[in-house]
Amino acid sequence: MQSPSFVFDVQYPPRLSRLLLFVKWLLVIPHLFVLWLLGFVVSAITVVAWFAILVTGRYPLGMWTFVVGVIQWMTRVNVYATYYLRDDYPPFGEGPYPVDFRLRYPERLSRLLIFVKWLLIIPHLLVLAVLGAVAGFTILVSWIAILITGRYPQGLFHFHVGVLRWTTRVTLYASLLTDDYPPFSLD
Repeated sequence: MQSPSFVFDVQYPPRLSRLLLFVKWLLVIPHLFVLWLLGFVVSAITVVAWFAILVTGRYPLGMWTFVVGVIQWMTRVNVYATYYLRDDYPPFGEGPYPVDFRLRYPERLSRLLIFVKWLLIIPHLLVLAVLGAVAGFTILVSWIAILITGRYPQGLFHFHVGVLRWTTRVTLYASLLTDDYPPFSLD
């Protein structure tokens, strides 16, 4: 049996710091600055990769690895500072972190799908907009729960990991990194 092409999970923390809740947004500013700059590089690489896929049916491995690494880094920062799922400070780039994020390199990509992937993700974007609004409210609820108890409510933790997983799958698909159409699922 072949392993799934994408794996994403976050380890549930037994305790979270009540004080870090107030400063995580400040601590990630260096990450956000570097990721903002890398966003321009990723955009340029995606354009080059689009032509490479059109001509060869392959995403150049070095560029693919770089873009996946940036998306993984961005996801770790979201785990830390947007969703408050972990207190471990995310590494700059590669490094150990309690998030399992793996994507299998596709040997071949469809030359035709590159023309319509943007269109195919529209239903996902609509659903994710609604889930994002719900997540925004429930993140506030989680923040208050962490402040009071020092623990992340497990149901909300799994919901937030699911929203982040879904969002990441759509990002990977829209970035031409995979031809696996994202399921409409938090799992």
